[in-house]
Amino acid sequence: MSEEGDAGSITDWPTYGWSGPQKEKYFLSEMKRLTQLHRQACPAYDKIVGKIDFLSQDMISLETIPFIPVRLFKLQKLLSVSKEEIIKTMTSSGTSGQAVSQIFLDKQTSALQVKVLARIMADVIGSKRLPMLVIDCKATVSDRLRFSARTAGILGFSMFGRQVEYALDDDMTLNLERVEKFVSKHAGQPILVFGFTFMVWQHLVRTLEESGQKINLEGAILIHGGGWKKLISDAVDPQEYKERIKSVLNIKKVHNYYGMVEQTGSIFMECEYGHLHASAWSDVIIRDSRDFSVCKDGQTGLVQLLSVIPHSYPGHSILSEDIGRVLGRDDCPCQRKGTYFAIEGRLENAEIRGCSDTFNG
Repeated sequence: MSEEGDAGSITDWPTYGWSGPQKEKYFLSEMKRLTQLHRQACPAYDKIVGKIDFLSQDMISLETIPFIPVRLFKLQKLLSVSKEEIIKTMTSSGTSGQAVSQIFLDKQTSALQVKVLARIMADVIGSKRLPMLVIDCKATVSDRLRFSARTAGILGFSMFGRQVEYALDDDMTLNLERVEKFVSKHAGQPILVFGFTFMVWQHLVRTLEESGQKINLEGAILIHGGGWKKLISDAVDPQEYKERIKSVLNIKKVHNYYGMVEQTGSIFMECEYGHLHASAWSDVIIRDSRDFSVCKDGQTGLVQLLSVIPHSYPGHSILSEDIGRVLGRDDCPCQRKGTYFAIEGRLENAEIRGCSDTFNG
């Protein structure tokens, strides 16, 4: 399997430099190649695509690339390489008793994840590795063979940090002394702060607010991701989240990112205007939950995620259970080209049927 597409190596693509027609030319070509590759290499995926009477010549646009529901990765082990080629197994987060997704990575897919993530992060923090403060405990990354979503996130973003420090003890309490020592050591330098949205809120922001203490992280860049569901009870929206972070941490550069373990590497980063952006290596399509038809820009529906990274498993086109809408294309005030969008919630207490039923039939 090659990384080569119509525009040469996909890792040479411009991160946010392609406008719609130009991007679709190269991105569509690679998506078509991956669809055919996975049909040949993954019998379960081929069965799904075959049952919906899909033909290769039908792929005339990104909207016509076949997709599978993300839930399938919790029901079946889907892979397009031999078991001997798997070097990592990643799992999604899930509450007790729930099935978790299993994502199988070979060397090529793992390397692509690293390279693409590095390009996306360089757009936000620059090319140099920064002193890094992780809002989690060190025990989270202890198992290097079986990756949870948290483990994968921390280790993935840690590639862009140096002298990495963990803000929490293993009992998830904030070690203020350790954090202040780290901040003092790197005073006057930009610092990368990383954590999952709720972890940053619960174990850092709220802890500092309740104790009446502050940490001066002026000049730091906070990258956070993971969903907002656990913040609903606190009635916290993204704007208030940023304001309260600024109040106790003095961090002005706060970037949320959207992504999922089923497409690790091809994350959607929030720009300075609060918009999530698709990079050259990914895109989103919004579909009506009733019939899966494509929604117009501005309309709300299910988020379909496309990525050119997955080679070892058929995860290049998946229908999530998240609700969102496209805000625009190629015209964000931040001047990044491509699709930009918003996530507005999650499909509650419902399964996406259709492809799932086909798979189990």
